[in-house]
Amino acid sequence: MEAIELIELIARGEDSRTQFKLSQDVTNAKSLAGEMVAFANSKGGRILIGVDDTGSVIGLSPDDIRRINQLISNTATDCVRPSINPETENISVSGLLVMVVTVPEGISKPYADNEGVFWMKSGSDKRRVTAREEIQRMLQSADFVHADEVPVAGTTTGDIDLDHFSQFYERQFGESLDTGLEKDGISLGQLLNNLGLARDSTLKLAGLLIFGKHPQRFRPAFLVKAVSFVGNDPAGSKYRDSEDFNGCLRDLYKGTLSFLTRNLRRLQGEKGINTVGDLEVPPAALEELVVNMLLHRDYFISAPWRVMMFDNRIELISPGALPNNLTVENIRNGVSNIRNPLIASYATKELPYRGIGTGILRALAAVPDLELESDHERNLFIVRIPRRAVQA
Repeated sequence: MEAIELIELIARGEDSRTQFKLSQDVTNAKSLAGEMVAFANSKGGRILIGVDDTGSVIGLSPDDIRRINQLISNTATDCVRPSINPETENISVSGLLVMVVTVPEGISKPYADNEGVFWMKSGSDKRRVTAREEIQRMLQSADFVHADEVPVAGTTTGDIDLDHFSQFYERQFGESLDTGLEKDGISLGQLLNNLGLARDSTLKLAGLLIFGKHPQRFRPAFLVKAVSFVGNDPAGSKYRDSEDFNGCLRDLYKGTLSFLTRNLRRLQGEKGINTVGDLEVPPAALEELVVNMLLHRDYFISAPWRVMMFDNRIELISPGALPNNLTVENIRNGVSNIRNPLIASYATKELPYRGIGTGILRALAAVPDLELESDHERNLFIVRIPRRAVQA
């Protein structure tokens, strides 16, 4: 880093990825471990040592630099679990030395200090992580656990929609469900276990959401809330249409698509007056985006999907920002990351989903000015589909 870059970084002040400390603030391995853990569990960041809270450069002595380097090395190795590898760089600003400690975002989340405490960044400060869902999300980001594979307490094989599951079984295996069970000499619970949809006859989340009779009985937040507003303000009180959709993922997909279709305008273009016009948003793009919304959300978050239609746009909102190091730019270039692999594997048989990471690319081809936003502050992924202005 050049001195001019450091000066510009200091001028922006402390935030969730930049922290200032004086030499006397960096003496305790336990406190330093907490800072490193918080950065590693978040998006990474820099600790600028030799800068006070106001952004004034105070500097470090050669003895300070030797001591702090040793403390950082020992802390990263002995007081962070798993250990990390921060980088240090000494920059001279107007003759004063500042140590820049760079802690990258971790690839083995969650990280903890040597007392087993998990830390996350909260603005320019750090906070202790105590919520089970947040720890689960960190485990998910490291591929230690997936929300769709977690058994749903209280469910049994009796919560499977037998008609739905039987249709799937016959399509997949070419024989009736009863014939298959009888031939193999197994129960429905054993079959669901074998297919990865249950554990000891308790349905996993994937089994409940793909084939469950009433998934919202056990996961009431997993529904789609759809509203078509008058105007362009999400705080507006006037709306044209609204509906909540319940059921399995297949039902949620059908209901959401139906809502969008009935509330979209049809454009006549050059067609004859007696010909049905085309939807203002290509149906192929709607299908891809609704499937993407349903499948790739963060299921550790208890919140609904939201579909919000305005006069100038449509917003499809999924709980959970993009996972790991995936970015909007990555997605636009065809990079994908399957957050819920078990749900995705069955969705290829239940929904218009290919599972090869090209859905967003096809939607972009149909709607080039599609907007994608990964909001890490609110932990949401938002797709905005522009609508054409109504001609007076």
